[in-house]
Amino acid sequence: MTHETVSDNIHKRNKIVIVGGVAVGAGAAAKIRRMDESAEIVVIERGPHVSFANCGLPYYLGDVISKREALLLHTPSSLRARFELDVRTRQEVVAIDRENKMVKISKLRDGSNYEESYDKLVLAMGAQPIMPRLPGIQLPGIFQLRTIPDVDDMKAWIASRGVHHVAVVGAGFIGIETVENLTALGLRVTLIEKAPQVLPPFDEEMTAHVRQDLKRLHVNTVLGDGISEFRGTDRATEVVLESGRLIRADMFILGLGVRPNSGLAKEAGLELGTAGTVKVNEYLQTSDPDIYAAGDVAEVAHLVNGSPRFLPLAGAANKQARIIGENICGARVKFEGTLGTAIVKLGETTLAMTGLTEKAAKAGGISYAVSYNTAGHHAGYYPGAADLTVKLLVEPLTELVLGAQISGKQGVDKRIDVLATAIAGRLTLDEVAGLDLAYAPSFSSAKDPVIMAAMVAQHVVRGEVHTVRTMEDIRRLGALILDVRSEQEAAKNALPGAVNIPLDQLRERADELDKNITWVVYCRSGQRSYFAYQILSGLGFNSVYNLDGGMIVQGMLQEVEDFDKIGSAVS
Repeated sequence: MTHETVSDNIHKRNKIVIVGGVAVGAGAAAKIRRMDESAEIVVIERGPHVSFANCGLPYYLGDVISKREALLLHTPSSLRARFELDVRTRQEVVAIDRENKMVKISKLRDGSNYEESYDKLVLAMGAQPIMPRLPGIQLPGIFQLRTIPDVDDMKAWIASRGVHHVAVVGAGFIGIETVENLTALGLRVTLIEKAPQVLPPFDEEMTAHVRQDLKRLHVNTVLGDGISEFRGTDRATEVVLESGRLIRADMFILGLGVRPNSGLAKEAGLELGTAGTVKVNEYLQTSDPDIYAAGDVAEVAHLVNGSPRFLPLAGAANKQARIIGENICGARVKFEGTLGTAIVKLGETTLAMTGLTEKAAKAGGISYAVSYNTAGHHAGYYPGAADLTVKLLVEPLTELVLGAQISGKQGVDKRIDVLATAIAGRLTLDEVAGLDLAYAPSFSSAKDPVIMAAMVAQHVVRGEVHTVRTMEDIRRLGALILDVRSEQEAAKNALPGAVNIPLDQLRERADELDKNITWVVYCRSGQRSYFAYQILSGLGFNSVYNLDGGMIVQGMLQEVEDFDKIGSAVS
């Protein structure tokens, strides 16, 4: 966010109506009150709860969060007591009269309507779950997870219906978190996803360890197949997939994603942006300067390239709430945009992302280079070191980091935050490699995985090492393969046709290799093979490539059915 000037002339008895609660609505209201004690602030919330931790709902479902009241951050009475807010739950704004600056409000308890005037209006309606129009979709036993009443209904159904098997439709963030929490309850789970991968926002290979953890949790995972129909009499008992396959279950949870709840804004004639979001300027004003919008209902700019996006994430919503509060009270604070930084956990694996993915860069026609690096999350000699695999996207000419994804068991969160900061600060690879990061053996290594990832990317971008990523790349080159791992490692698993010469024997045995053909060298993670690359190049080998990321990334690149054969070094 960028501050310009702050006016000291806050309007006396300014009246602000806020449509929706939770992060944006309640947050903006609280900020306005802190800046203007005299303002009249009305919050209209359709549901029964105005301020709750919606990101905690899957964990309440799984009893990780045991107390329901822990999810309730504020109630109407607590908001009135602390901030003197007029909070009206179970009411809905159904129309906006921009010319007369009035909103029409419906009381959901009795259906009666009334009008309320405003000086400034804030749209914080969020997003609504995607509910496809399918046969049987209204049968009892089909749920969505967006609100506290939703999870109340789920818990009651599980307790009263003898639920043993749950089908979760949608393998996005909420779907994956829901699956983990259902398995924690001892329930059998089938996960259905129309896309060919779990967690579609990520690049597919980075989700490989999540897929392996789904196996370890005995989750039946169906990919590349959507739903077409629900069947049952008094309740849903099976779902028919687009392939014709039938999945029977005692309960179905839909996590098909969300769409911006922008119907009210559209009817009021406000300009809409990408994916049906409300278009806003850098100050979060809509096409009507007296109406603001933020959170899941509003368009945001991607910080890497400025492109408009629909990125429904809580972190951005909370920052936007504060900015709206300041701007309504006379400031001129800019919301610069977001990187879409996100993190999710399943079983032993944590997966995080920030900035552009490779598929987003491809779709946007953005020039990029890719590098992989795997390193321990702390010093290898200190007990318990676990692998972190970092994928970086870098702009080749400027060497700016465009995006990062990390898969690992521990330490993923702090590394993705460092890289998000690096992207936001427009740091080059030199600057990332030169960061002064905290080190002690139990926390990191002298060269942190972030620094190592930047150094590896430097080699790739600057042409200091030529890399290939896939077996198809190797076949296209007509190359032979050199495995520089130990004999014991090579005996456990190896790429087809590979010659094994351990790295420490390579100089004395290099004459066993033909210098005039193309060689691709590999090891477990890409580090030893990088050393081997330098040795062979220095000995006059004409054409040498390093297999990017080694056996670990090769395992991640394989299809699920091939993963165990090639990627056992990962686990």
